[in-house]
Amino acid sequence: MAFAAGTALLFGAVYVNANAATVPGDAATGDATATVTATTAASSGVSDVVDAADAFLDTLDSDQQADALLDFTEANATAWSNLPCGATCRVGIEFSSLSDTQLTAAKAVIEAATGTGSDTGYDQISQILKADDYLGETASGYGSGNYYLAFLGTPSTSGTWQLHFGGHHLALNLTYKDGAVEGTTPYFVGVEPTTWTDDDGTSYAPLSGMYDGMKAMVDSLTTDELTEAKLSESFSDVLLGPDDDGGFPSTKEGISVGELTDDQQELVLAAMKPWVDVADDDTAASVLSTYESELDDTYIAYSGSTDLSAQGDYVRIDGPGVWIEFVCQDGVVYSSQIHYHTVYRDHSTDYGGEFSF
Repeated sequence: MAFAAGTALLFGAVYVNANAATVPGDAATGDATATVTATTAASSGVSDVVDAADAFLDTLDSDQQADALLDFTEANATAWSNLPCGATCRVGIEFSSLSDTQLTAAKAVIEAATGTGSDTGYDQISQILKADDYLGETASGYGSGNYYLAFLGTPSTSGTWQLHFGGHHLALNLTYKDGAVEGTTPYFVGVEPTTWTDDDGTSYAPLSGMYDGMKAMVDSLTTDELTEAKLSESFSDVLLGPDDDGGFPSTKEGISVGELTDDQQELVLAAMKPWVDVADDDTAASVLSTYESELDDTYIAYSGSTDLSAQGDYVRIDGPGVWIEFVCQDGVVYSSQIHYHTVYRDHSTDYGGEFSF
């Protein structure tokens, strides 16, 4: 498999430099120089996140630090939801309790840890917060102030810890171990309404890339392939949402990506990318390369209609590692419209693989 020059590939907690030919030494033959170069590059990216986390924590008083800095336990790590349920279903310090300076520092942590693409990573997360502010203009209980940030374990380039952030329609869980990214999931993201225009005339559609990727993937299937990919079950929500950790089906369903053409396989990989891109750019490239190597053992499936425009329209990608679901639901605040729920998980590295479910 060919990789982009300079891409750091993540296998478990070990980074390997895909551009090893351009650096002294050869990790494959035991020369430590290439390995040190790759590890240094990985640690450098994490150190930026740690520096931002330390800067944010320095803005907090002792009581606020106690809210934000928690133990990395299963109970804390799994305390996330897609609902606007505030502190009853999640841990951390609430954005609405922060000063402007503290809020800027908090957002700098998330920006340092996530991807730089349009409608992915930090840009997508920022738009989800804007979506909640937009909902808050119509219904109570919504707003970007109702999001919570926590560090589970002490941010460091050694040891294990997690960046844990979320609120309504968002759950970000990035796990770090010994200066490398150990896990980028679970990542829940949804949006209502799916598109809107702010008072300043700016239009938003933060999940458009996810929708477009899934739609192009299923639209590429032939009639016979669609028959094979169709699930017998119907879905009103994602299967592996909050409180459903470890609930992966024992048998993969749908059509094997290994049966598809090269062009169709590229569309499957492209469909994964907007979710994978939640992580920092180097990590995202690494994880996507791993999923590419697993395509022959990956399955895609759908339920409802492939239009992805009505309640119960549902698409899934399930591989040895990757698990992505996209579902359409009737609106809650805007009941005449559909809205989207999605979740991205990994069979092995949810929460960095630190817990058994």
